[in-house]
Amino acid sequence: MHPVHLAVLMTSHDRRARTLSALRALEEQRGLPAGTTFGVHLVDTGSTDGTPEAVRLRHPAVEVMPVGAGVPHNQALRIASRNSRSGGGGGGPLGGAPGGPTHSWTHQLWLDDRVELFPDALANLLRTAAAAGTGTVVVGAVRNAYGDTVYSGRRGRSLVLVEPGEHRPEPCDTYDGRVVLVPRAVYDLVGDPDKVFRHRMGDYDHGCRARRAGVTAFVAPGHAGECVGGPDAPGSREPGIGVREALRRVTSVQELPLHPWWVYCLRHTWPWAPYLMLSPYARTAARATLGRLRG
Repeated sequence: MHPVHLAVLMTSHDRRARTLSALRALEEQRGLPAGTTFGVHLVDTGSTDGTPEAVRLRHPAVEVMPVGAGVPHNQALRIASRNSRSGGGGGGPLGGAPGGPTHSWTHQLWLDDRVELFPDALANLLRTAAAAGTGTVVVGAVRNAYGDTVYSGRRGRSLVLVEPGEHRPEPCDTYDGRVVLVPRAVYDLVGDPDKVFRHRMGDYDHGCRARRAGVTAFVAPGHAGECVGGPDAPGSREPGIGVREALRRVTSVQELPLHPWWVYCLRHTWPWAPYLMLSPYARTAARATLGRLRG
């Protein structure tokens, strides 16, 4: 097997303990091919809890770039990818050979800082990728503390979650961007997540564009890690809020803003795009109305 040079792309915002746990789990990976090196590129979006300073102290090889708090997740991931192509992030336990040429990476690994990888996760992803070929994206399924799969590959227009198999990869149409291994050949063909998707949907769009370009995607056997911390805020699903507030939340950058959602529907769901475009907003309004009536 040729040497593996991984460019690990991460973002963070006011999750110091979780970010450090994710980096520690990455550092403790075992069973990797001989000569495997890392270049970790972390973009911090305005943390006020000391995340950048703590990462620099405990993991000095990690390249940390602070940006403004207004930079959304998808844009931060794009910045991390740009940094992986321009150098930095070498040296130390998470950086491979000191001063190494990070522009020569063989794979990008998208890694959410709320995910703690299991010790053999990365070896499993690389083994799956080697068996599938250089033109294949490999997704790591993520479970919660109860053992339920919460992030994985997705199938179909309704984005059904793909459960990982025990011993063999499972095909998928697109993917959640929590743990995703992107070979260099795929990156050269598909590129980064599209900047039109500021916070969400960039991962789904990337997977759909990859499939359209002839790239296959598989969910690796087993779970790659566990998502730590509590559930996300209820957002537009919060019980008791009015229709206007529910619609304000569902169209915010954290959920389904109008223009990016329309772009996604137009690209990937035609001729059903107009219906699918309106359906989540209609469901949100109906749910809020029924909630008020029952209250």
